[in-house]
Amino acid sequence: MALDKETFNQLLASIEKFVANELIPMEKKVSDDDAVPPAIIEQMKEMGLFGLSIPEEYGGIGLSVEEEVHVIQKLGYASPAFRSVIGTNVGIGSQGILIDGTEEQKQRYLPRMASGKLVGSFALTEPDAGSDAGSVRTTARLEGDHYVVNGTKRYITNANRAGVFTLMARTGTVDEGSRGVTAFLMDADLPGIELGVLNEKMGQRGAHICDVIMKDVKIPKDAIIGGVPNKGFITAMKVLDRGRLHMSAVALGCARRLIDDSLSYALERKQFNQRIADFQLIQAMLADSETEYFAGKCMVEETARMFDNGGRLSRYTAACKLYCTEMVGRVADRAVQIHGGSGYIADYAVERFYRDVRIFRLYEGTSQIQQLLIAKEMIRDHER
Repeated sequence: MALDKETFNQLLASIEKFVANELIPMEKKVSDDDAVPPAIIEQMKEMGLFGLSIPEEYGGIGLSVEEEVHVIQKLGYASPAFRSVIGTNVGIGSQGILIDGTEEQKQRYLPRMASGKLVGSFALTEPDAGSDAGSVRTTARLEGDHYVVNGTKRYITNANRAGVFTLMARTGTVDEGSRGVTAFLMDADLPGIELGVLNEKMGQRGAHICDVIMKDVKIPKDAIIGGVPNKGFITAMKVLDRGRLHMSAVALGCARRLIDDSLSYALERKQFNQRIADFQLIQAMLADSETEYFAGKCMVEETARMFDNGGRLSRYTAACKLYCTEMVGRVADRAVQIHGGSGYIADYAVERFYRDVRIFRLYEGTSQIQQLLIAKEMIRDHER
């Protein structure tokens, strides 16, 4: 544990209070306005939430992975749009720098990320490169002391707020696949960068994604993460490995909220002169959701402890991401069913969460990619 127990418990309590008193009451407004209010973002900065995973030496709180998944479960109890505000700074926007960056890169970017003054974003996905991350077509051509970048990145979270992008671009040939991909730190104010319109999404209104279009963008050579070209795919995989646990924790937080809302509704709603919570078929759905939630919680917290102790854990982080994101989809479906017709009406949070959680099975690695990763690790370990 990075923090002493008392300090960490105080942090959890403050986040739980923040979620209950500030975030949940604002959920409908965020959904209606498709924006998180600036006052909420300022509170997040003051609480240090942008720097949860960034070490203290760079201005962050420096949580261990085990501590992070506990915190994110608490934050995930509210609409996922709130978590998305800090999500890239805590995860994929900062971790590439932290894991593989030079000391100069860390000093330049991490303190501002930790304070929330700078938002980091992760630019990997392209129109023709989603799950196949090694097939990126964005090119970075060396010309003197700069790389000239051309290409389009798609569905980039927080691109509209970003001050810096962790950019994956091809410095080698297409035939080299993932071995020809380099990770750059691309400042968002460089000439030649354009943003597409914000995408209209199924859910998570208030969280934003859009295209990032690069036309002859000049990036200095020293912007390569770690200073070594053609290592970008390795960096991306390291970042996504930890990110799987983060996303699993978000799914757990949402599942807990859906279960609690379903139980409260079932205890209040009456049919045939009794609470629907007393009907065995309702009880079965509640029990299934609680059981699956508990299984996921145990998986994630144990894997987080293992992650903090080092070792190769891709199989287990993928298993957590696969199980928890699929699980919360089932929990959301049962929540709507328990609410009956009310579950289909926007006045109830379960209708919104039903749409919000669907993306969890897609971004930062689809369920099918997790399955392939798990199986390949199993086969490789068996054949050693």
